[in-house]
Amino acid sequence: MNKKYALAVSLFSIMGLAVADEGMWTIDNFPADRVAEKYDVEIDDGWLRSSQLATVRLENGCTGSFASPDGLVLTNNHCIWGCIRNLSSAERNLSDEGFMAASREQELSCPGQQVSVLIDLDDVTGKVTAATRALDDAEANEARKAALTDLETECEEAADGELKCEAVSLYNGGQYFIYKYKRYDDVRLVFAPEVDIAAFGGDPDNFNFPRWCLDMSFLRAYEDGKPASTPNYLRWRQGGPRLSEPVFISGHPGSTDRLLTMTQLKMQRDVVLPLWLLRNSELRGRMLAWQNTSEEAARTVQQRIAGLENAIKVRRNQLKALQNDSMLAMKDKQERELRAAVAADPDLSAAYGDAWTLIEDAVDTHRNFYEDHLFIENAAAFNSELFNYARTIVRGTAERERPNNERIRAYTDAALPQVEQNLSAKRPIDKEYETLSLTFSLEKMREWLGPDSKYVHAILGKESPEGLAARLVSGSQLEDPDFRTALWDGGVDAVKASEDPMIRLALDIDPEARALRQQFENDVEAPLTRGEEMIADARFQIYGSDTYPDATFTLRITYGAVEGWEEKGELVDPFTRTSRLFERTTGQRPFMLPDSWTAAREALEPDTPFNFVATTDITGGNSGSPIVAADGNLVGLAFDGNIHSIAGDYWFDPATNRTVGVDTAIMLEALKTVYGADHLVKELTVVD
Repeated sequence: MNKKYALAVSLFSIMGLAVADEGMWTIDNFPADRVAEKYDVEIDDGWLRSSQLATVRLENGCTGSFASPDGLVLTNNHCIWGCIRNLSSAERNLSDEGFMAASREQELSCPGQQVSVLIDLDDVTGKVTAATRALDDAEANEARKAALTDLETECEEAADGELKCEAVSLYNGGQYFIYKYKRYDDVRLVFAPEVDIAAFGGDPDNFNFPRWCLDMSFLRAYEDGKPASTPNYLRWRQGGPRLSEPVFISGHPGSTDRLLTMTQLKMQRDVVLPLWLLRNSELRGRMLAWQNTSEEAARTVQQRIAGLENAIKVRRNQLKALQNDSMLAMKDKQERELRAAVAADPDLSAAYGDAWTLIEDAVDTHRNFYEDHLFIENAAAFNSELFNYARTIVRGTAERERPNNERIRAYTDAALPQVEQNLSAKRPIDKEYETLSLTFSLEKMREWLGPDSKYVHAILGKESPEGLAARLVSGSQLEDPDFRTALWDGGVDAVKASEDPMIRLALDIDPEARALRQQFENDVEAPLTRGEEMIADARFQIYGSDTYPDATFTLRITYGAVEGWEEKGELVDPFTRTSRLFERTTGQRPFMLPDSWTAAREALEPDTPFNFVATTDITGGNSGSPIVAADGNLVGLAFDGNIHSIAGDYWFDPATNRTVGVDTAIMLEALKTVYGADHLVKELTVVD
């Protein structure tokens, strides 16, 4: 197939259908007939239900899956870096050393970690639509949020505390659901390999292939102090996937922007992405310099640097994608075709014709105060865990005073248990790093808003960013979870009486921040939401519902096959083998192997499949997702995409977009041969 043609047909056609292996499909709208026709495999409701109940969502933005009936959870190593960092110390760096609990008594609690399983979902589109009917945009925006909060509350009351309920918007407001989750708040670390093998190749290999990363770890969910009973788990295939075999990924992709209008895409290209890259590229430089000041500094930022480098590569390639004139021309053509179809029908034109103008006006409005909103309300000026705690306490205690359905949705009754768990979690805070990061963000605020900005004056006064950051961080007690909990329990009065300087800053800036929030909600969010709902309804009217919504960190199923691709005239083999891992080793990071792997070299089977690629359509949030065969057995673990997959935020190219996964063969081989984890291998491979 001609490459340009392959690229073209990968996008939404004029009939609104996804083609090739494109699509992050909701569990209730999976295209089983299309899969059966292409791959000659049957994916029925029972298969989908089993996959749903075996897949878990990590609240830090990743996915995992149950790997045994005793609550064992498989996910990526990079998905639990926060847990590893929180459990490490100057004397014991679990990132470098790795970790393995020899028994369940040795499993370590991950502070603040949660895993959730989707149990059921209800379509509430009609109820939300009724609540907003005949209201103007701003009124409808408030009514919509109130209705969603009420629906969450009703759901949780009906579940009698057994389930957590979350409102979900799909198709940019075309549909609304209540998702019902079983949550586990007691989550413990079971196994994590050394970072030198989990992230072998580091940033140079990131979003590239061939790869050799053992990016896997195990957690365990506990309930009532005991390993959770999880009968819906994935059985492991020891041999991994085969060439051209159809495979499926069940996970929680974070977000995509494939349904955005041209106006919204240009806002991303011209404003959002450039500013993000300028700020965070400089922050990375400061972190790299600071890590050389001491061993403790290096440990503190080790994983933060890796995470930031990953994000920078993503944003850089997203920007590159939006600078691709031919692809934007295709998106523009699709938008013009949809608008023409709406305009050609008098009823559709009357109902939906103004949608694009609503969005254009809202985006233009947002451009005028984007930086103010970003730095003050979205807290880009306050790059500090201590400030995050302060704002949560200040906002949360104030919001609790209001009726539940009038609160900011981050502080509704349904959301408060997770807020409170985060506040009480015992996470170590490095105050020297806090000072560095807060100094940087305050400097960027002054640089981008200007020294004459009223916000800059209010925050800095006559202090320098460095001086203010040092005073705030050194004087704050918010690193102490007991102190945080006491303020939270004390409510508004305790907060207002507090002399903690970080609390005082959050209190002082809150009225201005809330004003910016209200301006954004009324003048940007409300018309954007209305315009997006209108476009979604128009799509349903013209094309039907045989397509998938943008990713929203909700459960999705994607399908594809184990296949390589053509790169610069050469075919890329879809598998890597263990033997080449040792050929690529240099002895220096990021191509350095841990001692455990060097010692086990002769014992490892050199032809063992290590990493592989598949045509499945995934994005951020799918990290840690199980890769499953048509027979329902686990064959791999998604941990990345190739460089072409980054443009998948906006469109899918079946010719080159690939998922990168860890093969079950190397995971089991490593556990047995490198780590001597026979107890885990037995738990993973036991036959019911």
